[in-house]
This record gives sequence, structure tokens and C-alpha cells, in this order.
Amino acid sequence: MARAAEENNGQLDEPGLCSYQLGFKQVPNARAKSSPRPVILDEKLLMEEITAEYGAEQLTPVPVLTTIPRVTVACKTDLGRVRENNEDKFEYFLTEDPTALASRGLIFIVCDGMGGHAAGQIASEIASKTFIDVYLHSMGPEPENAARIAVTSANRYVHDVSRTVPGRQGMGTTLSAMMLIQDRAVIAHVGDSRIYRLRGSEMQLLTRDHTHVWGLVEMGLLRADEVESHPMKHVLTRAMGTEPDVAPHIATETVEEGDTYLLCSDGIMSHVHDAKIHEILAAKTPSEAAWALVAAALQGGGTDNATAMVVRVDRLEAVEP
Repeated sequence: MARAAEENNGQLDEPGLCSYQLGFKQVPNARAKSSPRPVILDEKLLMEEITAEYGAEQLTPVPVLTTIPRVTVACKTDLGRVRENNEDKFEYFLTEDPTALASRGLIFIVCDGMGGHAAGQIASEIASKTFIDVYLHSMGPEPENAARIAVTSANRYVHDVSRTVPGRQGMGTTLSAMMLIQDRAVIAHVGDSRIYRLRGSEMQLLTRDHTHVWGLVEMGLLRADEVESHPMKHVLTRAMGTEPDVAPHIATETVEEGDTYLLCSDGIMSHVHDAKIHEILAAKTPSEAAWALVAAALQGGGTDNATAMVVRVDRLEAVEP
């Protein structure tokens, strides 16, 4: 095994060894087969030969802003008639920055916390704010990947707090987020909060409940019309913060002018059937619809916190190149 060379004008303390002199540092190499004289390399020349130069636009393609979704948004949340605190949380972020509009868009999010003793309220607060912050600052232009990273980060934050802070054990939250990016919508979803879309006269559910009963429906063991009366309809199979990792549902949808979206907690769906939701969204402005949906949930029993966020796409504004 070769011994280290002495730092004395590149000379070696044993014949048959060679070293490369990079600046002032000598690095011993394998035993030389010929001359013991050291090979001297020019560090600057070496770096010039192995260093490639790329422009920022070559490493990270920058999306071009061609369309700006102009929206009207309204939100309403209520404690309900039974709960002592509101564990629901809604947030939205509307940017005017062209770069952010091109790659991240407008952000809307609803979370429904769980855990009791205010723990659920903390969980939904952490998840919603962490998601928005990480989503906006994630590297790379793809919003779907940024949304996935944001869910992972928010989940781990909630889970860490649940494990380490007294009184927060077992807390968690749902998360339903929608980002309007130019002429498309990216959805990130965990749990049983929901996102609906009203397009023309047709209303569509864009998310799938991560619950025990909907798993039975997908396996063909339960009919969809039996879900509402099932005693385990609120048992979640996936939530933010209850496990170290979570797999979100990520989807991309087209956006059209006139689309109306509803993000809501299960306090709405538990007391307001889809047909009534459809009727309200079709007949009212976003503010009127948000208030009417919460009022209908309270009239239906108000057994849970109820939150509704209504987003209407007023127009898709073309951006001149």
C-alpha cells in the first residue's frame, strides 16, 4: 500500500510512487510503472476542462405565462351546533407576480382537523400554512411535483408535533388543495374533505374520500347509495399527520371560463346532499353560495364544523407575448 508523499517540492519518500499536485495539495496515486518524477497538473486548466457552463434556463425551464385565471372567491366557516371549537381551516393565496402565476398559480385549501382538546385546530393550521409555503418555494417548474412535496412536508410537520408535544398525540387533519395555474387546475387531496366542480349544468366530484366505506364501494362490497347511512362513513383510511408518510391524490384538470369550484369539509356533506349543493352553486354568487351551504348544514343538524370555499372562474385572460 502506497505511503503518503512528503510535501517537499513534490518529491516522494519512496521511489516508484507518483503524486498529482493540485495547487498546494499532493494526492498520492498508485505505484508508478516508470519514472518516479511527479506529474504536475495545472488546477485552473483542469477545472476549465471538466467544468461545463449552462444557463439557468437550460437547467430549469421557466414556464411562459399565457393565461391568467381571474376569479371570485368566497369563504364561510361555522362552529356548528355541537362542537366547542372549530377545527376546520381555510386559506387561499392570490398572487399577481407573473412568474408565480405561470408556475404555481392561485392556491385554495381547506383542512378539517381532528384530535380533540384543540389538537385538531393546531393540525389543520400547521398543514394548511406549511403546504402553501412549501408549494410556493419548491424547486422545479412542475406544480404537481411541488404539490406532492408540499403534502409530504406538511404531513411530517404535523406528525412530528403529534409525537413530541404533550397533548397533541394522535392529532391529524384532512387536506384538500386546488391550484389554478393558467388554464388548468392541480388538485392535492388527503382525507374526506371534498372538491366539487360545477361546469355548465353538470356538477362533478373531483376528489375521492379516503374512508373505510368508500374503500368498500371501490371493492364492490357496498353500494354508493349505502354510504351515507353506514356507521363507519367517517372512519378515515388516510389523513395528514397520523403516519410518518402519506400518499396524496394528485390530479390535473382543465379549467374553463364559468367553472365554479367548491372546497368543503365533511360538515357540509354530512347534512347537505349533492343535489342541494348543485342547486345552490348553480343559483347563487360565490358569497351567497358559501353562506347558503353553511346555513343548510346547520339546519340539517350542524353536528360538525362546517366550512365552504367557493371559487368562480370569471374569465381566462390571455397574456400578450
